[in-house]
Amino acid sequence: MSEHAASEGRVRVVGTAHVSADSVREVEDVIADERPDVVAVELDEGRYRQLQGGTPDDIEPGDLLRGNTVFQFLAYWMLSWVQARLGEKFDVKPGADMLAAVETAESLGIDVALVDRDIQTTIQRFWARMTFLEKLRVAGGLAFGVTDSRVVGVMLGVVVGVFLGPLVGLFGPSFGLTGALLTRVTAGVLLALGSGFVLQTVGERFLGPDESLAFGIGGGLAVGLVAGVGLGVGTGVAAGLGSFAVRAVGSLAIGLAVGLVVGLVAGVVFGELGLAEADDVEEFDMEALTDSDVVSVMMEEFRQFSPGGAQALIDERDAYIAHNLHDLRSSGRDVVAVVGAGHRDGVESYLANPETLPPMESLVGESKGGGFPWGKIVGGAVSVAFVGFFVLLAMAGVRNGFLLQLFAAWFVVNGVFAAGLARLSGARWPSALVGGAVAWMTSINPLLAPGWFTGYMELRHTPVNVADIGRLNELLSDEETPIRQLVGQMFDVPLFRLIMVVAMTNVGSIVASLLFVTYVLPLFAANLGGVDGVTNLMLEGARNSAELVWRSLT
Repeated sequence: MSEHAASEGRVRVVGTAHVSADSVREVEDVIADERPDVVAVELDEGRYRQLQGGTPDDIEPGDLLRGNTVFQFLAYWMLSWVQARLGEKFDVKPGADMLAAVETAESLGIDVALVDRDIQTTIQRFWARMTFLEKLRVAGGLAFGVTDSRVVGVMLGVVVGVFLGPLVGLFGPSFGLTGALLTRVTAGVLLALGSGFVLQTVGERFLGPDESLAFGIGGGLAVGLVAGVGLGVGTGVAAGLGSFAVRAVGSLAIGLAVGLVVGLVAGVVFGELGLAEADDVEEFDMEALTDSDVVSVMMEEFRQFSPGGAQALIDERDAYIAHNLHDLRSSGRDVVAVVGAGHRDGVESYLANPETLPPMESLVGESKGGGFPWGKIVGGAVSVAFVGFFVLLAMAGVRNGFLLQLFAAWFVVNGVFAAGLARLSGARWPSALVGGAVAWMTSINPLLAPGWFTGYMELRHTPVNVADIGRLNELLSDEETPIRQLVGQMFDVPLFRLIMVVAMTNVGSIVASLLFVTYVLPLFAANLGGVDGVTNLMLEGARNSAELVWRSLT
C-alpha cells in the first residue's frame, strides 16, 4: 500500500488478493479511515453488474464467425477456474475484495469508479498476443485443471484414433491387415456394441449409474475382443455388410484401439510426471500473495510463459487503470484505488511518472496480433482457389455424370458427418443442417469451419455470456453427482453446449474428409485405373470449365 501526492488530488493504491478474507477487511478499513472522494475498483461494467447480481453481455452471433470467440472464452474459463479453486479452498468468493470496496463506498456515500478495461477486450488481446504453442499450453492447463490424467489420456487417444483409422484403411494391406482380419474386427465391434448395451441395462438394476456404464463398456469390450476378434463369432454377419463397410469399420476400430492405448499410456506418464496434478493451493499464504516480492516472482513466471499474453493481461491493464486514476487525480479528487496485488507496482510506477503512460488509444480495441498476416493471406488464397476449383468441377459435372456423382458424394459425406455430430452434441436441427450444408466448402478451409456457422445459428436462439463460466465451475467442483448426470447438467449450460456444438461440427467435417479420401474415393477410382485416374479426370473437367468461362468472357 502506498500514496502518491498531486497538486489537484491524491491516490492511495491498495493491493489485494482477490480471494483473501484479509484483503476484504483491509479494503473496508482503509476506505473507512480515508473517506476519499472516490473509490476506484479493478472492475469493468460487465464484471460490476455480475458482482451485483446482474447479467453480463451476451456473445453477439456475428462475433463467432471471426473464429476465435470460443477459444477466448476457454482462456477466460481457465483463468476463472484457477481463481474459483483458490476461493473455494479459502472459503472466499472470488472478487470479494472488489465487492467489499463497492459496498463500503456506497454505505458511506462515496462515489465508485470502474477503472479496468472491458474483460472481453482484455481476453481478445490476451489470446491474440499468444503464440500457437502458448495457446496449446493454455488449453492443456484447462484440461488438466478440470480432470485427471486418465481422462486427458482417453481424450488424446480418441483424437489420435480418429486420424489413425483412415491411415490404417489406406496403408493397412501393406502391413498384413487382411480382409479376414478386418472382418473379425468388425464382428468384434458389433458384438461389443450389442453386449455392452445389454450389460449396461442389466447393470443399472444392481449398480449405480457410473458403475453400470463402466460395467457395460468393460464387458462389451471383453466380449468383442474374445468372441469376435479371437474366436471369429459373428464374422458371417459382418461379411454380409459388404467389403466397404468391413474395411471402414475394421480400420477405424483398429485406429481407435491403438489411439486409446497410446492415450492411456500418455495419461499414466502425465500422472507420473505430475503434469496433471494441480498445485496444493492450501500451501499458499494469503498474506504472502499480497506481498510485492512474491507477486513479482509470480508475474515474472507468467511473463516467461507468455510475454505477449502478459503484456495484454498485466502491462496494458496497468496502463489503462493508471490512465483512469490519473484523470481522477487531475480533477482534484482524493482516490482510494483497490487493485489486484499483481497490478500495484505497475500502476504506482505510472502514477509517479505519468509522462510514461502509453496513449489510451493503443490500449483499447481489438489486437490484430504481431507481424504480417501471412497465414490469413495464404489461407484466403487457398480458400478462393478451393471454391473456384469446386465451382469449375460442378460446371463440369453438368457435362460429366461421373464428376457430378463425385461432387455429390463429397457434399453428402461432409454434410452428414458435420450435421450428425452437431446434432448429437445438442445443436438444434436448423443449426446442424446449416453446418452440414457448408461443410463441403469449409472442410479444408484454413480460415473458416462449419462449426462457426452452426454456432452462429445457435446464438441466434440461445444467449451465452461469461456468467455461464461460474455455473460450469460449480459443476466441475461437484464430486458427488454421477458422471453421466454431471455431463448432462454441463450440456444444460449454454456456453458448454455452444463449445461442444462448434467443436463436434468441425470434428465431423474433418473425419468426413479423411473417410472420403480413404474409403469413398477408391470406390470411384476402381473403374478409372486408381486414384490417379480420378485426379486426372477432375483436373481435365475443371480445365474444360475454365476454358468455357474464358471463351464466354472474351
